[in-house]
Amino acid sequence: MDQLRELLATFANAQGVSGYEDDIAGLLQEHLADLTDEVRTDTMGNVIGTRNGDGPKIMIAAHMDEIGLMVKYIDDKGFLRFVPLGGWVDQILLGQRVVVQGREGNLYGVVGSRPPHIMEPDDRKKVIKLKDMFIDIGASSREEAEEFGVQIGSTITIDRDLRPLKGNLVTGKAFDDRAGMAMMVAAMRRLKDLEVRATVYAVGTVQEEVGLKGARTSAYGLDPDVALISEVTIPGDHPGVTKEERHVTIGGGPVLTVADSDGRGILVQRKVIDWLRGTADAKGISYQMDVGSGGTTDATAIHLVKTGVPSGVISVATRYIHSPIEVLSLEDLDRGAQLIAEAVMSAHEHL
Repeated sequence: MDQLRELLATFANAQGVSGYEDDIAGLLQEHLADLTDEVRTDTMGNVIGTRNGDGPKIMIAAHMDEIGLMVKYIDDKGFLRFVPLGGWVDQILLGQRVVVQGREGNLYGVVGSRPPHIMEPDDRKKVIKLKDMFIDIGASSREEAEEFGVQIGSTITIDRDLRPLKGNLVTGKAFDDRAGMAMMVAAMRRLKDLEVRATVYAVGTVQEEVGLKGARTSAYGLDPDVALISEVTIPGDHPGVTKEERHVTIGGGPVLTVADSDGRGILVQRKVIDWLRGTADAKGISYQMDVGSGGTTDATAIHLVKTGVPSGVISVATRYIHSPIEVLSLEDLDRGAQLIAEAVMSAHEHL
């Protein structure tokens, strides 16, 4: 598990919000170089590693972007106002340490607000809104902040590194979807020395958190026969969530999506479900089935490209998604990579 944890940490600790995935893209290119016949970056910024074969064309997709922030205004005293990039819950941001990607390199800051000591009693009971927060980088004026390299449009990410918990669990930021990236690369490592009939596209997509954009354009260009999305999903094994809401658990193995967003996202075709379940059963890989009512994944965009691309989603149950302290099991991640690799190996029998 040490190698897998190191791979996840490499991706998760790096910085890259939607539309600014360059550093992550470079890391993915490095990891795919020895696992594919060709690695390229398309016009949109998606990273595509191709392993050639004479069987079905399989696209494995994991999005590279993380949720973050962007500077919209610098006030006269050098404090930064910002807008969200992706789905934040306001109260999670307050009090966080952040990294501002400036022109001359990274700057560190903290998210602050009006202190509770001088609030009216009723206001202390209210959630502080994102619009009332600001970032303090230590600048004393707008001019000094600009001299430090901050500008309108500078991107911002959370300053948090991966740490181990007990029981093969780890915590960190951006597991959505750097865990999916790690699972995809780990699957490609398993395939490296095997004779694979399929042509495999390992794709790091851009701008998933702001509209599934890179998935749509990359799938259009590749025109695969089938797509497997490597993702994370919400479990229901901690306080505040009922089993009726979310029955999947950490440690239960990879999660196979049947439908998400009450069917408004993707309804996975039965032949794809049968292929993935049959592969898992044949190889003794534990797994969980999921019908979700919440968000969507890149599969929503990919399965509607051109005349349609049969698509499946293989996810790792991850607690506290869209926060700086996401938690997952490395064993689930490893079994997910195994399932993706085994599915690729058996694809010609099912597609």
